Amino acid sequence: MRLWTIHPEYLDARGLVAAWREALLAQKVLAGGTKGYRRHPQLVRFREHAEPLLVIAAFLAGIANEAARRGYRFDTTKILPFQFDGRIPETTGQLLYEWRHLKAKLRLRAPLDYKRFRSLAAPNPHPLFIIVPGGVRKWEKR
Repeated sequence: MRLWTIHPEYLDARGLVAAWREALLAQKVLAGGTKGYRRHPQLVRFREHAEPLLVIAAFLAGIANEAARRGYRFDTTKILPFQFDGRIPETTGQLLYEWRHLKAKLRLRAPLDYKRFRSLAAPNPHPLFIIVPGGVRKWEKR
């Protein structure tokens, strides 16, 4: 499971669909609807919030908006109702770590996307996140 700090605009088609599916799974986990994945490290920043279901729904909405922009039709009825207008903090180190990780994936599976983004030093974050100084998060598997 990878819940990207990076804005979904940088994901290739395969990555965008995977992000959608993984975020839907995260929503189900946070709602208590699974036996597995409950301790997955990618869920830490959502669990730490006072309203984790609102936050994961806002995360899903960001992915769905990017999909709609590209002409894809993701079933947004799967997103739990939410009213979360805020942003949650994430670190510069985490954003840049994920950026290197994504560029390595793009280099192999979407070379045209890789060429388009390779010179970009830092991506925009997913609309849910506000970037603050700091290193790679402790929960990140390296």
